[in-house]
Amino acid sequence: MTLSKVTLSKMRLSQQVPPATLEGVDDTLTAPALRDMAWLLHAPDLVILPGYAGRPDNRALGFTPHGTLAAWLGHHAASLAEQPWGGLHRARMGHYHERLWHYLLDHAPDTRLLARNVRVFQRRNTLGELDMLYRTRRDPAPVHLEVAIKFYLGLPEGPGAAASPSRWIGPGGIDSLARKSAHMARHQLAFSAGTAARQTLRHWLAPRDSGETLPPLRPQFAMPGVLFYPWHATLPAPEGSTPDHHRGLWCYAQDWPALRASLGEIALGAWLPKPCWLAPPPLTHFTPLDEAANTALARLEERPVPQQLMVYAPETRRTRRVFIVPNDWPRQIPLPPVPHWSG
Repeated sequence: MTLSKVTLSKMRLSQQVPPATLEGVDDTLTAPALRDMAWLLHAPDLVILPGYAGRPDNRALGFTPHGTLAAWLGHHAASLAEQPWGGLHRARMGHYHERLWHYLLDHAPDTRLLARNVRVFQRRNTLGELDMLYRTRRDPAPVHLEVAIKFYLGLPEGPGAAASPSRWIGPGGIDSLARKSAHMARHQLAFSAGTAARQTLRHWLAPRDSGETLPPLRPQFAMPGVLFYPWHATLPAPEGSTPDHHRGLWCYAQDWPALRASLGEIALGAWLPKPCWLAPPPLTHFTPLDEAANTALARLEERPVPQQLMVYAPETRRTRRVFIVPNDWPRQIPLPPVPHWSG
């Protein structure tokens, strides 16, 4: 059974501690979309892409000092809860993540959303799509932003050297950090500089945004998520990863009892069904860790795909994400991206 609010309140009173903040999300926030927005505003990018700027920080968004962010979240709590997400947070995690960015850029103090999902055509053929365009209060020139949310597990043995991003693959084994980073840099971010994209934008943007001639767009990306390190082996961080990226662990189902023994007797847990992988759930949703793990293991038995747990240690008030994977995982590994040749 889940922890009741009364039990949680007694725990806080006895420990004389304020409400928890899990991965940047204050536990007093209740609505799922509000918690996910708070998580998004604190989540660092997973990688650095040379030549391209990372996600717009809180200063660019207008959330300085820190109190401004808390006030903004409080002011938009009702609006976020009432947004017509259309079940996106229960269906497509990537689409839901994009919608959160749409709302953020259109309502943050210092940014405004200009366009989203701009399709670029040439002779009635779709060449590609720009995730979104926005501008800031300090610089009205349009910014081209591409976004993705990713969860990758590191392989102790696999393609390339130990630090190769090709060793970091998605739970389904279809995508890899190397392939996504290459696609983001070579195609998605570079796309807005192409002739067809510029022609589309010149006719689409208002004169105040483009002027007589469209200036070069500033391409930018946001790729938050979590990198899960193997529990049973040592693996360095992948090349190009940010120093402060979110880190988790993964283990085979057969190794869970040993990992469980290292997490402390009073640890709590919550099973995170996909696609509810952004913000941690409120503490009232956590149960004794063994109960949460049994739920994840039962799901793994029903359908042999990796299952994610959130582990909470009351003594340190910290969380840790864990993927429990089938004993024969992975069943496929994506090939490394084709080397990029210039000149």
